[in-house]
Parts: sequence; C-alpha cells; structure tokens
Amino acid sequence: MNAKVHVHMTVSDLAKSRDFYARFFGEPVKVKPGYVKFLPGWSPVNLALSEGRASVGGQVNHLGIQVDTPEEVVRQLARVKAAGLAVREEMGVDCCHANQDKFWVEDPDGVEWEVYHLNYDLEDAPAPHAALPMASPVGSSTCCGGA
Repeated sequence: MNAKVHVHMTVSDLAKSRDFYARFFGEPVKVKPGYVKFLPGWSPVNLALSEGRASVGGQVNHLGIQVDTPEEVVRQLARVKAAGLAVREEMGVDCCHANQDKFWVEDPDGVEWEVYHLNYDLEDAPAPHAALPMASPVGSSTCCGGA
C-alpha cells in the first residue's frame, strides 16, 4: 500500500504559495487556474492548493513530515536550503515528550511545516537524561503548538 495524507489548503496568493511549495516539495504535478497539486517523491503527502480566503474552516497549528532516519532530515534540510527557503534547525531537541532532529519552514500564509525524525520518547530516554528546554517552531510559543 502506498498511502498518502491528503491536505487541501486555501491560500491567499497562489503564485507565492506555488513558488514556496515547489522549493519545499519539488515541482507540482498539476497546475490549473486557481489550483496546484504536489506529490513529493520523498514524502507521503498529497498537497492541493486553491486560491481564496485563507483560514477557511479553522486554524492549522502546523504540519509535519516524519522521516525514517536523522540522515534523511539532514538530506531534506540541505535540499530545502539549496532551494533558498528560510529554515529553523532544531537537532537533538526535547519536544512534545520526545527527542527529535528537525527543521521548520513557513509558507507565505504562515503555515509551518516540520520535517523530523523521532530519536526516542523521553520516557525511554537513555539514562542519565537531563531535561533540555522545549524548542519553539518559527512562529509558535511552544514546540508542540498552542499557547
């Protein structure tokens, strides 16, 4: 089974969002008036964008893509940096009750995406483990989201 998570977002400026997501995910697979679709080969995401009023139907805290290895985080980080996107790196951080290697990007409407590898759950931390401060994504006040 080759399942993908489908996310359909309404964006305020389709051209800006298309450019951002092309640099983050790779070129779109479908472009129509008012619509763009991405199926990145490296991630199980099916992302569709439609132009319109942003924030229709609620608020997204952030979206994340969990990868299999820390090396994959580093590979994707290098690719995204080479594409010219601003990133926030957080390697070896304790966040959301787990230790993770991750980076964040933010789309033109302020939606944050994290690409991360879960190194271990803090409950399963190697002893001895000193608690590290919680990390914060680009625009949020806590690493797990919310205030």
